[in-house]
Amino acid sequence: MKPANISERAQPFRLVKYFTFSSLVVILIGTITLSVLNTHWVRSMQYQESEDYALLLIENLNHQVFLQFILPVGIKYGKIELRNQEQFERMDSVVRSTLHSFKVEMVNIYSKNDIIAYSFSPELVGLENIGGSFYNNALAGKSSSKLVQSGSFWEILLGIPKEIKIVTFAPLRAEKPLSPLSGPVLGVVEIRQDLSSDYQKIFKFQVLVICTISVVMGILLVTLIFVVKRGEDIIEKRALERIRLKDQLARAKHMSSLGEMVAGVSHEIRNPLGIISSSAELLKKKMDPQDALNAIADIIVAEARRLNSIITDFLNFARPKTPNRRPCRIDTVIAKNIHFLESQINNNGYAVRTYFEDNIPSILADGDMLYQAFLNLLINAMQAMPQGGVIEVTVETGDGSLWVYIEDEGEGVSASVMEKIWDPFFTTKEKGTGLGLGIVRNIIESHHGLIRIDNRPGKGARVSVKFPLSQENL
Repeated sequence: MKPANISERAQPFRLVKYFTFSSLVVILIGTITLSVLNTHWVRSMQYQESEDYALLLIENLNHQVFLQFILPVGIKYGKIELRNQEQFERMDSVVRSTLHSFKVEMVNIYSKNDIIAYSFSPELVGLENIGGSFYNNALAGKSSSKLVQSGSFWEILLGIPKEIKIVTFAPLRAEKPLSPLSGPVLGVVEIRQDLSSDYQKIFKFQVLVICTISVVMGILLVTLIFVVKRGEDIIEKRALERIRLKDQLARAKHMSSLGEMVAGVSHEIRNPLGIISSSAELLKKKMDPQDALNAIADIIVAEARRLNSIITDFLNFARPKTPNRRPCRIDTVIAKNIHFLESQINNNGYAVRTYFEDNIPSILADGDMLYQAFLNLLINAMQAMPQGGVIEVTVETGDGSLWVYIEDEGEGVSASVMEKIWDPFFTTKEKGTGLGLGIVRNIIESHHGLIRIDNRPGKGARVSVKFPLSQENL
């Protein structure tokens, strides 16, 4: 099966991935929204506390002004006239001493005619009709406050205006001695507090919260990406494993059916084939050695043997043998192969170079089956170089495995052939069943090994065979 088809069938858990990232986005938006609402709540609390603070200051100021200014001045002068320098200075002394060390930017005291009779700022004294609705509410006995902001549109929108002040208006009342009840309204007191620094602290806190949230969400995002990636890898690996097992099962069923068919056909063919072969040999013995028909008998015997070899290949591929495992040294097996092929190697211009690692460990394997497998691989390497050449055989260990590499100097394997090289009955040779590599792979896999064929960077092909050294895998 092609890798592209496997990738199409091994779909990752996209629904879980999308749900995870969607949840993260929702959590991020919800957290930021909650942060903004919390900031608004903090600002509302700050506004309420500042208003309560101003009312307490006005109440205390009202008490001190009445006791230390209105009563003494009224007794001494008969009436209150802040245009009188002495009275103004006395009022200023009382107000400033009362509000000393308190967070107050401006104090204005209005008369009942909406005229500023006293102010921290002398240039405001005498201004008329600037109190507005808040002044009227206070004159009616109801305290109220308002926020005054200055700055650009974006500064005000983000909650960091250049200046933000709370202005509180409250009535200035006469006090009744020894009575909890207040007297009539004598005027209006306006107190201004600068909240710019407080709001900047709130804004910095909001920025800190959002940055913290962003960092936490960033860490969560990286963690989720890692988890999702790991999950995808696991799901894809399981999908590929499931596909591989399914293909192996289908292949096993196919081989089982093929094995039954081949076994039946082989049984029916081998009996008459044996009779034909023995009859031809018997006929040859009875014929005159000088008879021309003697060659026909030789042909019958040779072709019967070739047909028997083909049937044997069919049986070996369709019904792989179970290995009879015993301690076996791969280098020894390959040395026997080379010795067996020595005459072909010498007569056809081949050279075999071996690179065997020292102290190669033994593995549990069927030596006869491995002998057949490596013999086929060496013959294939020679057939890939009709004009002769060098074959390099390497045996080494690494990554807990025993590796065998067989490299030739042929033309390599074309892409079209590489796709079908493991298919049963596929061959590029004029004579052959196309089962040789299939039999080799069956033998290697029956030993829990792996085999692959690649083209070398220069020229020729490389066959890589891997056997596990761990006895638990055998």
